[in-house]
Amino acid sequence: MSLNTHISTLEQRHSALDHEISEAMASKPAMSDEAIKEMKRKKLKLKEEIERLRDSGH
Repeated sequence: MSLNTHISTLEQRHSALDHEISEAMASKPAMSDEAIKEMKRKKLKLKEEIERLRDSGH
């Protein structure tokens, strides 16, 4: 898998997780705060990985 393909895949996962978080926060009854925090942590880790890979590719 090329670096660009890997980054693209991570970006898709990041976007999907962002959508999932939005849905979870809007749903009634809402997910637990802890579950939402965990999803946000995963989203941040994906963002950091994307940035790290972009920086290493230059």
